[in-house]
Amino acid sequence: MKRVVVGISGASGTPLAVRLLKELKKKKDVETHLVYTRGAKLTAEYESPMDMSEIRALADVCYRKNDVGAAIASGTFLTAGMIVVPCSMKTLSGIANGFSDNLLLRSADVTIKEHRPLVLAVRESPLSPIHLENMLALSKLQNVSIQPPVLTYYQSPVTVEDMEKQLVARMLACLGIEMEGAKEWK
Repeated sequence: MKRVVVGISGASGTPLAVRLLKELKKKKDVETHLVYTRGAKLTAEYESPMDMSEIRALADVCYRKNDVGAAIASGTFLTAGMIVVPCSMKTLSGIANGFSDNLLLRSADVTIKEHRPLVLAVRESPLSPIHLENMLALSKLQNVSIQPPVLTYYQSPVTVEDMEKQLVARMLACLGIEMEGAKEWK
């Protein structure tokens, strides 16, 4: 059983987090551990027809953001890695600077220190020099992948769902998880 930690922060992009959790739910060999911030809950109210209780239900285990004694706060809790989607610039800054004042940040810190894959779907535009410096600092770490949810058109997507699936497939690939129906470049 692979354990995957999913973090949701307050940036725009709740539908991507929902798509990720739905895709992982299809995997019988994956157990999802969800942690989200107060900002994520507020953003979900604007962006998703699902409320946070429905989003939480997509995960196998869900933690409170202040539960720093949770299993995912320890390096001894083995995981396949962590995906933060969407990743706000506040969360990115906390991760880049080791400011682990909540469970999402602590889980990312543990993922880095244990050299496990960490995928950050950073969301902001335009990017400031501060954002870019934080991304650069984290991108220098071998196990961190900065993956802004940038739409691709070479796969000839027809729907927004097609684009979401392609983005999620790329995130999962970083953790060695294949997504059924994902299109590979030929």
